[in-house]
Amino acid sequence: MLAIVKSNFNTKVTSGLLNGCLDALNKQGIDKQQIEIFEVPGAFEIPFTINKILRSRADFDVIIALGAIIKGETDHYHYISDSVTRGIMQIAQNSDIPIIFGVLTCQNSQLAYLRSDNDKKNKGFEAGEAAIEMLNQDSR
Repeated sequence: MLAIVKSNFNTKVTSGLLNGCLDALNKQGIDKQQIEIFEVPGAFEIPFTINKILRSRADFDVIIALGAIIKGETDHYHYISDSVTRGIMQIAQNSDIPIIFGVLTCQNSQLAYLRSDNDKKNKGFEAGEAAIEMLNQDSR
């Protein structure tokens, strides 16, 4: 079983990431029944939700984090990017299962759209591929 924790903030971007991720997983034979998607309001809530999943569920083999943090006119971007990255890394270091980081941190919306475009293998697709690779390493 795979878990995907997806931020709903910047939904155009995160929906593209989710579609790319699901495409990569599907191409490796993972069907929808093997995937549970957890939606959270924003990227800041991703580490909390991953931690909650790890504490309450033992049926997942990998967790994929998908989100988008886009720089605006204030310092908020820096604080959220740093907090989310550090939070996920800390959880991953203490986890018995792989945690895949698929959170975009982009300087502007255009860059985020380019990295989440549905017309190509986007960062979500790469996160799905990384999850499969980690699962294959774990089964060796």
